[in-house]
Amino acid sequence: MNVTFTKNGELLTASLCGEIDHHTASDMRMHIDSEIESLLPKSLILDFSEVQFMDSSGIGLILGRKRLIESMGGGLYIKNTGPQIRKIISVAGLEALIISEKPKGRE
Repeated sequence: MNVTFTKNGELLTASLCGEIDHHTASDMRMHIDSEIESLLPKSLILDFSEVQFMDSSGIGLILGRKRLIESMGGGLYIKNTGPQIRKIISVAGLEALIISEKPKGRE
């Protein structure tokens, strides 16, 4: 699977791997949503350190998980974006979600 999870207190990190496009985004979404609904974290971090490519399907992935975690009273953050991923996120107006380290007070 292209997603691995780490839970630390109320913080869930989903480490994404490979390419995020219309072929892979659906499986990633289902996997992440299942973990969110099972573990009920307060915060979700999407870690892009192992993502080599992302198209607009990745924006849908981000926005859907943001809506889900916010509906549960939590927050979504993005980390470890390379230049190509950061550019797509920036064009989509989601740059404010990018963090350089985990959010404080959410563990």
